[in-house]
Amino acid sequence: MSQDNLHGADADTKRRLAALALGAIGVVYGDIGTSPLYTLQTTLSHDGMKPTPESIFGVLSLIFWAQIIVVSLKYVVFIMRADNKGEGGIMALLALALRSARGDARMRWILAILGIFGAALFYGDGVITPAISVLSAVEGMKVAVPDLPHWVVPVTSVVILFFLFALQRHGTERVGRLFGPVMVIWFIVIAALGVQMIAQNPHVLLALNPMYGVKFFMSHGMQAFIALGGVVLALTGAEALYADMGHFGKKPIRLAWFGFVLPALVLNYFGQGALLLNHPEAIDNPFFKLVPKVLLYPMIGLATIATVIASQAVISGAFSMTREAMSLGYSMRMPIVHTSREMSGQIFVPWVNTFLLVMVLIAVLGFRSSENLSAAYGIAVTGTMTVTTILALVVARYQWHWSRPTVIFAGVLLLTIDLSFLSANVIKIEYGGWFPLVLGVAVFVVMTTWRRGRELVVREIKQSGLALEPFIENVGEHPPLRVPGTAVFLTANQHAVPHALLHNLKHNKVLHERNVLLTVEMLETPVAEADERIQITPLGGDFYGLALRFGFAEDPNIPQALLRCSKAGLPFDMMDTTFFLSRETIIADERRPGMALWRDKLFAFMARNALPATAFFQIPGNRLIELGAQVEI
Repeated sequence: MSQDNLHGADADTKRRLAALALGAIGVVYGDIGTSPLYTLQTTLSHDGMKPTPESIFGVLSLIFWAQIIVVSLKYVVFIMRADNKGEGGIMALLALALRSARGDARMRWILAILGIFGAALFYGDGVITPAISVLSAVEGMKVAVPDLPHWVVPVTSVVILFFLFALQRHGTERVGRLFGPVMVIWFIVIAALGVQMIAQNPHVLLALNPMYGVKFFMSHGMQAFIALGGVVLALTGAEALYADMGHFGKKPIRLAWFGFVLPALVLNYFGQGALLLNHPEAIDNPFFKLVPKVLLYPMIGLATIATVIASQAVISGAFSMTREAMSLGYSMRMPIVHTSREMSGQIFVPWVNTFLLVMVLIAVLGFRSSENLSAAYGIAVTGTMTVTTILALVVARYQWHWSRPTVIFAGVLLLTIDLSFLSANVIKIEYGGWFPLVLGVAVFVVMTTWRRGRELVVREIKQSGLALEPFIENVGEHPPLRVPGTAVFLTANQHAVPHALLHNLKHNKVLHERNVLLTVEMLETPVAEADERIQITPLGGDFYGLALRFGFAEDPNIPQALLRCSKAGLPFDMMDTTFFLSRETIIADERRPGMALWRDKLFAFMARNALPATAFFQIPGNRLIELGAQVEI
């Protein structure tokens, strides 16, 4: 390659990196970037807390060091190392942790329960983030118009939220291109607002010293502990940062954080602190009171747009996590729309979008203010953060082979911080913290019910199936009429005769010339390696066992995968191939062991409404024969 071509390639790489970093600023950092709207106000004004110089310096110190330790060191440096072949988020992390415990069934069960509950809480975060972000921005109108009717803020928020969720179908890449420049302006503006106030009161920068946080705890005791429930609002979006790693990649996210986002946030928080040192009465809304009056309305507009963008991080993260949960067997199959040709992780899940919209509207109309919602916010965030830390420590010990003392040291440091934040938020349960917990428990029940239900269905199919080997021998001794072509039977058990094959033989009295028993396996890695994708087993009598393996971040396209089988010695002509599939009708039977009757009924309902396996595996309808089968669980 010539020198010019090398320079051209380098320039293209830099442009691509810059574009992805810009998109990351728009999508990934919207949530944490708008936390200055409500964090200091919430922390310094609840439970009898007053904005005294001691409390201002203490809270600023806690916010700064929380962002350094939790966001910078824990998430951006440590947790983002735990990428599962480029994919991030708690489900990808769970898959990595489960690989670490392959031989230990009990440990796998504990890790799975932890991971599912953490994922369920993330959906709670995905509901509350849009609600509190949009409400807090629209509440800026109260600074401009103190006598504003009480219904204006919730109704305006509802209109904005409808617009936000309608945007989602256009995809993360387009949304990121639209949002990126806006968020760049946002971060520049909030940094500038902070700088002009710090210039008037520069000794506020003394709060960078962690000793102010320590003194705050020593002098305020229980009040300081409760204040952690507000400080954690400065960290919201850290989990989404990890979940969205598959959308943008590690390097652009790190570049955007250290080079742009973190400095802007620190300047604005300290600017608010400088304002409060001179004007403690501004605690009712220190963010908007930083803004010169002439710029107040434009700033309210910019803040509203920024909070719409803020919600994008958790929404995109929820889409990614849902696809991973489907592939790993923790969620019913749903339609997925790919929104980018370059990044496979950029997807839109219509059902999840609708679910989040409905729940967000309930939160906005039920809580009606960001102050009321702040009590509900922290419990979902801190719960997911704690689970993420535990799973990452398991990965560090067994996948990265960290020494036991190193893992213990990292665990004590990170879990002490996570559990402190979680404990401070547990106090808020009766004041609104119950909302994300109820939502999380509901999602947890749905996910575990689907997983257990599928296990019971597979168990019933295996128990009721005929042994395959004697069947093939019998067909050889008493051959039925053979028709030209290849029949592919989807089955979960390679050692039993598929129901569809039995029905075809029983009712049509024929077999195809070649019969393939196909099993699809989803791996605990995002992308399957080339040498593990296809496994062919000749069974005799022109019967073949075929296993196709896909990663959890891939879309299983069976016809496309079959075309690759010719290199492995089993060629397929799609025009001469017929797919046979048993469609199970689930019957809930309380006499069967397994789950409670209400969970059996819940699973049966989900199975009826799930995306059909044929659509999920992209099998053409004109090559498909479906045969019904009842399964009692």
